[in-house]
Amino acid sequence: MSVIAVVGAQWGDEGKGRVVDYLARDADLVVRYGGGNNAGHTVVNPHGQFKLHLIPSGIFHPSTRNLLGNGVVINPPALVRELDDLAGAGFDCGNLFISDRAHVVLPHHILIDQLEERERGVARLGTTSRGIGPAFVDKVARRGIRIVELVDPTVFRNRLEGALRRARRVVEGYFGAGGAGDELADAIGSALDLERVSAEYLAAGERLRPLVVDGQALVDDALSSNAHILLEGQLGTMRDLDWGIYPYVTSSSPIPGGASLGAGLPAVRIDRVLGVAKAYTTAVGAGPLPTELTDAAGDALRERGAEYGTSTGRPRRCGWYDAVAVRFSVRLAGYSGIALTKLDVLDGLDTIRVCTAYRDPVSGDEWATVPAATSVYERLQPVYEDLPGWRTDTTACRSWDELPAAARAYVERVEGLAEVPITHVSVGPERTQMILRDGASEAPSAPRAARDVQVGTA
Repeated sequence: MSVIAVVGAQWGDEGKGRVVDYLARDADLVVRYGGGNNAGHTVVNPHGQFKLHLIPSGIFHPSTRNLLGNGVVINPPALVRELDDLAGAGFDCGNLFISDRAHVVLPHHILIDQLEERERGVARLGTTSRGIGPAFVDKVARRGIRIVELVDPTVFRNRLEGALRRARRVVEGYFGAGGAGDELADAIGSALDLERVSAEYLAAGERLRPLVVDGQALVDDALSSNAHILLEGQLGTMRDLDWGIYPYVTSSSPIPGGASLGAGLPAVRIDRVLGVAKAYTTAVGAGPLPTELTDAAGDALRERGAEYGTSTGRPRRCGWYDAVAVRFSVRLAGYSGIALTKLDVLDGLDTIRVCTAYRDPVSGDEWATVPAATSVYERLQPVYEDLPGWRTDTTACRSWDELPAAARAYVERVEGLAEVPITHVSVGPERTQMILRDGASEAPSAPRAARDVQVGTA
């Protein structure tokens, strides 16, 4: 038995889905433990290229079960569309399950998300406006609606009616929206229409009903049967609600503590934590990004790395590798190892820069960690170390020894700065383009568990 948490070590979009797809061939269960459809995973495998927004990245392995855990907030109509898209590609997703304790994203959450961003003006956070934050607010405020209630039409309609009464007061009162001429008038009317929302969501709930299970029972049975489990994170440490660049953060915890809560298993049962980091830095949304390149070099990284958001299509902000942020993530998450992705994007460069510290231009002080004060972090400047590039295509490399010497030296330098082994290196999106470092364990060595685990239903 082995439980491996796959966690983003940067600002998100590090390639976690690609890593989970690779590891899931030896997994019995993959559990998505946080977030919602605000950030997706792009997976390239022998079946094609797929953009997943809610469904775990182990879905392409028919013998691997996949669970949307209780820590995920789910937009049911969006999930149905994602299932339909995969069905069109030949996947029936009979290996997908949904925790009955997961919370529901409703249209008024999306509306409030949009209105809050509009109200922030130039101080906007850069959210995806998918309603994730407001859904988590309702969860914490103990007024959320869960999947277990969605599949009970009478309970759902009663809960929805109360939720819409409150949402109407918030929208029309606090935001002053909904009046004549408001550009969001149609969206407001649609989001607050009890009959429309009830019909759409109950129809989606009926589609999803066969997939709804007691998620904790499924996970507990998998643990009891000595199964191999992967915990799939969303976003990265620098977007963690407690430890990220507040307030430019997500509304859940992407780090291993969040994995325990969002999947429904004891933290002590997590055997390994695999951090995922890009060979450079990217971010979507607002907030400080010390190594961001706003010149032609940044544009080149974006185009070569196809750095556009999976869920929104927004261009990602790109910059050099930030070893300070990754080391901060290492200390928080306790990685057993790191998977370094997109090394090939750096092919052809004469010089590659790595940020090894920050310098405060006001005080002259150097920082070796990430400050709590965002006002300080915004002014910190990167201290760079220049490393030689390799100017050679690496995409055909299949072993560590096949990589150019300068590429190996780059990985080793990044490894030393992270103070944790880099166990996997990817030189492309295909499964075959993942290089396993010498001495690293590709997957748990124990035999796979039996597949006849019984799960409770909601």
